[in-house]
Amino acid sequence: MSDFSDEGIKRAASAAVSEGKDIRERVRDLTLSAIKQRRMEAGEVKNVVKALTEGITLGLDKRAHDSKQALTQAISGLDAALMKSAEATHLALQQLTEHSNDFSKQDIKAALDNLKKVEQDFLSTVSEVAGKSSAHIKAELDELVTHTRRTGTDTGRQVSATLAAFSQQMHGVAHDSKAAGAGAAHTLSSRFTLLAAGILEGIAQALRDKK
Repeated sequence: MSDFSDEGIKRAASAAVSEGKDIRERVRDLTLSAIKQRRMEAGEVKNVVKALTEGITLGLDKRAHDSKQALTQAISGLDAALMKSAEATHLALQQLTEHSNDFSKQDIKAALDNLKKVEQDFLSTVSEVAGKSSAHIKAELDELVTHTRRTGTDTGRQVSATLAAFSQQMHGVAHDSKAAGAGAAHTLSSRFTLLAAGILEGIAQALRDKK
């Protein structure tokens, strides 16, 4: 796939679901590729999740006989990809903090805040798309989101592990000499995003090879 625009992602997700073969793996691989191509900023990841969920609902319209099972597989694939993206963030932070002296606490904070936002946006974006879907699909999506909120996501578990791992380094971040002042918006450093994207590609390749 070469078209990672919102429409391109939507079409690919719809095809993955409507064709009904290896739905979880196809949605997972599509999500990983889209995140890597589009950049790992929370806003971009949210757009990817929205386009994917919209595509999934379009594909479900052609699978009325087993839409619930197909939906569960598709959202599971989306969760699996976001978990791997969070894992790439963890590994990138680990590398940069172990091997670089000029990677500040504020850089770590920006990456962790971004990660938390991705997790928060995941199910709320799926719910947002559900609200615009047909009655039948909306009911199934709402039920799945409610259940997933109760049981937790793999993404959420990985994010919690990453936050716990770096909590010690974040101690006293407000007083860090390189911090840019309270309330300032901090973007992810280009060095971090390049490293994280490279790690994510390695993870995605390993999954493809395994398959």
